[in-house]
Amino acid sequence: MSERKIVGGLVNDFFLRQSLRLDSQQPQTSGLKHVRSWSNIPFITVPLSRAHGKSFAHRSELKHAKRIVVKLGSAVVTRGDECGLALGRLASIVEQVSVLQNQGREMMLVTSGAVAFGKQRLRHEILLSQSVRQALHSGQNQLKEMAIPVLEARACAAAGQSGLMALYEAMFTQYSICAAQILVTNLDFHDEQKRRNLNGTLHELLRMNIVPIINTNDAVVPPAEPNSDLQGVNVISVKDNDSLAARLAVEMKTDLLIVLSDVEGLFDSPPGSDDAKLIDIFYPGDQQSVTFGTKSRVGMGGMEAKVKAALWALQGGTSVVIANGTHPKVSGHVITDIVEGKKVGTFFSEVKPAGPTVEQQGEMARSGGRMLATLEPEQRAEIIHHLADLLTDQRDEILLANKKDMEEAEGRLAAPLLKRLSLSTSKLNSLAIGLRQIASSSQDSVGRVLRRTRIAKNLELEQVTVPIGVLLVIFESRPDCLPQVAALAIASGNGLLLKGGKEATHSNRILHLLTQEALSIHGVKEAVQLVNTREEVEDLCRLDKMIDLIIPRGSSQLVRDIQKAAKGIPVMGHSEGICHMYVDSEASVDKVTRLVRDSKCEYPAACNALETLLIHRDLLRTPLFDQIIDMLRVEQVKIHAGPKFASYLTFSPSEVKSLRTEYGDLELCIEVVDNVQEAIDHIHKYGSSHTDVIVTENEKTAEFFLQHVDSACVFWNASTRFSDGYRFGLGAEVGISTSRIHARGPVGLEGLLTTKWLLRGQDHVVSDFSEHGSLKYLHENLPIPQRNVN
Repeated sequence: MSERKIVGGLVNDFFLRQSLRLDSQQPQTSGLKHVRSWSNIPFITVPLSRAHGKSFAHRSELKHAKRIVVKLGSAVVTRGDECGLALGRLASIVEQVSVLQNQGREMMLVTSGAVAFGKQRLRHEILLSQSVRQALHSGQNQLKEMAIPVLEARACAAAGQSGLMALYEAMFTQYSICAAQILVTNLDFHDEQKRRNLNGTLHELLRMNIVPIINTNDAVVPPAEPNSDLQGVNVISVKDNDSLAARLAVEMKTDLLIVLSDVEGLFDSPPGSDDAKLIDIFYPGDQQSVTFGTKSRVGMGGMEAKVKAALWALQGGTSVVIANGTHPKVSGHVITDIVEGKKVGTFFSEVKPAGPTVEQQGEMARSGGRMLATLEPEQRAEIIHHLADLLTDQRDEILLANKKDMEEAEGRLAAPLLKRLSLSTSKLNSLAIGLRQIASSSQDSVGRVLRRTRIAKNLELEQVTVPIGVLLVIFESRPDCLPQVAALAIASGNGLLLKGGKEATHSNRILHLLTQEALSIHGVKEAVQLVNTREEVEDLCRLDKMIDLIIPRGSSQLVRDIQKAAKGIPVMGHSEGICHMYVDSEASVDKVTRLVRDSKCEYPAACNALETLLIHRDLLRTPLFDQIIDMLRVEQVKIHAGPKFASYLTFSPSEVKSLRTEYGDLELCIEVVDNVQEAIDHIHKYGSSHTDVIVTENEKTAEFFLQHVDSACVFWNASTRFSDGYRFGLGAEVGISTSRIHARGPVGLEGLLTTKWLLRGQDHVVSDFSEHGSLKYLHENLPIPQRNVN
C-alpha cells in the first residue's frame, strides 16, 4: 500500500511538473514576462529559444541560454582539508541552479565530491575500528596515536557516491525540484549503443523537468592517462570531470557550459604571479600566449585541462565560462551572474571584436594621459582650441549624425531625454565658446605650485597639482557632454574613458573622432577613448585597477546604480537634483515670478531645475501668490501640494506623494513654511544638497539662509539654473557634485586635479634630525613662484 502511494506520488509529481512546463511554454503576449508559481514561490519564465550549432559571440547573449551544464570542480565541492564537503557552498550552488531551472531553463550538473565524501566516511570508520581494537588489546582508556592508512580513491568513491547524491536530493527538494544521478565512464561515450542510451536518458529527464547530476564512475574508472587527445570535435576521452562536462555539453547540444574552479578564471600567467592579469575573453589560438600553472589543490585536471576541454566544447557549438566557485563574496551568485551576462570569470568566444577591449582602452587612456600631462600648458590649450574650431567647422556633419540619432530615438525616448539628445547650431557655438574658456584657464593648471616649505638647509618641499589619472565618464542622451568633458580632461592632463548611451551612437562617434583629430596635433590621440563594446556599466565600474574616478552624467537612477556598482572606485556626482526656492515674506513682487519661471520652465529636465517652491505663510492669498500660480498655469506646470499647503486649500491640487521628488519635467511641488528657519529645516530634510535659493529683500535674512543651508550651491535672488560650470566661468563642467570630499558644486578643471609632494634634498637622512643629530627642522614657508601665463 505504501509502495502504491509512493508510485502515485511520483506520477502526480510528474504530471504537475509537465503542466507547469506546458504552461510556461504558452505564447507570451504584450512583451510581458509570464509569471508562474510553484509551492507558493513566484518566479519568472524567460523567453528562451535558440538554434544550437554556433556559440554565443558576446556575454550579453548568455541570458538566452536554454540548456546549461554547470561543472563543479573538486576544489569547489570539497572543504579546504580535502576531507568532506563544503556544505554551505554546495547549498548556494543548488539554490542558483534551482532559480535558473525554475525560470524554464534545462540545468545539468557535473559534480565532483564523491571521493572526498567517501574519504570522510571511510576515515571515520577506520578510526572507530582502530579505537575499538586498541581498547580491546591494551585494556587502557588512553589510546595510542593512530596512523590512518592511505585510502584508495576508487574505494572512497564507492563509499561516497550514495551519500553525495542523498545530499543533493535533500537540497533540491527544498526548491521542489527532483534530481537524478547518472554515473558514466569513457565506454559510455565510445560504445554507440550506450551513447544513445545515455543521450535518451538525459533528454527524458530534462523533459520531465528533472536535474540530471552526472559524475564519472570513479569506483571503476581506470587510472588517468596522459592528456594526448582533445584535438578535435570527434575525439575526447572522459578522463576527468572537465572532459566529461565538455563531452556532455556537445553531446546534449548545450548552449552554455559553466566550469567552476578555485581561481577567478584564466590568467595570462600563473595566478599569484606579479604580472598575472585575468583574461576577460579567451579566443581559440590564444593559448600559445598563456603560461599554465599547477593543477588545483584537488582533482584530476589543472587549468590547462580546463582550457582544452573548454575549447573543444566551444568548437562543438557550446559557449563556455570558467569562473571561481569558492570565493565567499561571489560564490553565492556566480552562476546567476554569468547567465545574466555580467563580467565574471573568463568567457570563451570564437568572435574577436573589431576594436580593442575596454581593458586595452583603459591602458591606452592611462598611457595617453601621462603623455598629455607632460605637454606644455600651451600645447594642451592648442589642442582644445583646435577642437573648438572643429565643432564649428564640421557643424554640418555633426548635425547630420545627430539627426540620425533623433530619428532612431523618436517614439522610444521621453520628451525630456529627446531634448537632451538634440544638438543645434547654437548649442555647438556655445560649446565652442566654453571650450575656449577652458583653454584659457588651463594655462596654470597642471604642475602649479600650491605650497613651498624649507624643511632644512638644502631640503625643500613642494606641493604641486597633478592629474587624477584615468576618468570614466558615463553619460546618457547628452552628446554635447562629450567635447565638454574631453576638453576638461585634456586641460587637466587626465586620461579619459567615455561611455555614452546607445541613443547617441552616431553623434558620439563623430564627436570622438573630432576629439582624437585635435589630440593628434601633439601625438596624444589615445588619451581619450570612447567605449563602444557591449560592456555593461556595472562591469566598467569593476575596473578598479584602471579607473581612478567615475563621473556619471544622467538620471538620478543612473547615478544611484553606479554608486552601488562601483567597487573601490570613487564616484563624483549627485544622485538627485531636488532644488528648492524659498520665497520670503519680504520678497520683491517683480523678482519672484521671473525667478520661479526661469528656475522651473527654462529647462525642466536639468538637474538644477526647481522642484520644490517654499512659500512663506504670510504670502498666501496675496496678489504675489496669485501671480505665481497664474504664471505656472500659463506655463502649463502641474502643481503638487505639500501636506501643509493642502491644509490651507478647499480644493487643492493633487497632494504630493513624496516631498523628496525630482520631477525632471513641468511639475512642481508647493509647500508652506512659517519662517526662514523652517524653510532651512525643510531643505535639510527633503533636499539633495544640490542648489537652493532664497528670494527676499531682507539682507539679514538672506545672509542667514546663505550661511545655514548646507548645500553645494546656495543663492540669493538668483535662478537655480545658474548652478552650472559654464555660467560660473569654469568653461564647462564634468558634473555637479554634492559630495563633501575633494570637489563640490559644478566641477570644472580644478576638480579634476589632485596633488603630489616633491622633495629635493642633498643626501638627507632622518637620523640627522634625531635628538643627537647634526640638523634641525626649519619648516619655513617659502614664496610661491608665479608662472608666466599669457
